Amino acid sequence: MSSRQAQRDDPWRRVRLGVGLLSVVIVFGTTGYLILGLSFVDAMYQTVLTISTVGYREIGEESGQIDSAYRLFTMALILVGVGAVLYTLTVLFETVVEGRLTDLFWRRRMERELAAEHDHVIICGGGRLGRTVADYLANAGRHVVVIDRDPDLLADQPHLNVSGDATDDEVLAKAGLDRAGALVAALDNDAGNLYVTLTARSARPDLFIISRARVDSAEPKMRQAGANRVINPQFIGGRRIAAMTLQPHVADFMDVVMHDGSLEFRLEEVRVPEGSPLNGRTLREAHLRDRTGAMVLAVRRPDGEFITNPPPDTPLGEGEVLITIGTVEQLASLSRFIEVADGP
Repeated sequence: MSSRQAQRDDPWRRVRLGVGLLSVVIVFGTTGYLILGLSFVDAMYQTVLTISTVGYREIGEESGQIDSAYRLFTMALILVGVGAVLYTLTVLFETVVEGRLTDLFWRRRMERELAAEHDHVIICGGGRLGRTVADYLANAGRHVVVIDRDPDLLADQPHLNVSGDATDDEVLAKAGLDRAGALVAALDNDAGNLYVTLTARSARPDLFIISRARVDSAEPKMRQAGANRVINPQFIGGRRIAAMTLQPHVADFMDVVMHDGSLEFRLEEVRVPEGSPLNGRTLREAHLRDRTGAMVLAVRRPDGEFITNPPPDTPLGEGEVLITIGTVEQLASLSRFIEVADGP
């Protein structure tokens, strides 16, 4: 880490350096005056008077201890000590004032950016899980706002964030709950995730909510509170390990297609919008593969049923979701075609 980076990470570093330097000067001055014949208290008193440039009379004046050595030492102490005092006071003032101004400007800028956010994803919890979700969504082009009450977890967040308890209604409101497109409850305890889910669902009946569950018994409660999806990381992780053990190449391929981005192909979902000319047509009639090049791997009905490897005579309807695979261009062409398709 460079010295400049260290100073950014620890704004009080220069203050500690100044205080340490000042302490060394006081010890040096006290020791010098002790050698010149003053008592310990008088030596420290004379040192403080000298480096602070207060201007009182010198302690050794009445006793006749002031000689050439005394004067030379005092001059040296003034040159070193006054510089140390000025440096310490300067960096202390700069750190306090600049820190407060920087924090004030940062908070105001954050508030303006939060007020402008729309259709973003609120992530409640800035731990390892929440950070992973935030980074992935940001890489995919989605705006995210992270909520956590631990300032250390938010300090290195590259995303917009709100410091506070995610179970607090006001904190959720600051994160733009009324304008959010989705919410992820990724706190480290099921009680907190349950409360966040219930609060968010009460405020936004239309919001898509994903909640984390650490134990199996919490899943039905999360769904009852209003979560659209409930994820148990331990369960998902166990299945992922098993899949990697049984079919490592398939698992690697799915990781690359879904997350890596190094392959040309992507796996995405495309929803049939309201009023689409595809409504009522079959896959054969739509000619999606011929017109766009993308392949339909599955169709999910509005009731949640999956039709995998759908036959050509599968009818398409409004609100259904097509699970498709293709290049970025093919998938973009498919999305445009579904919205503006016309003709047989």
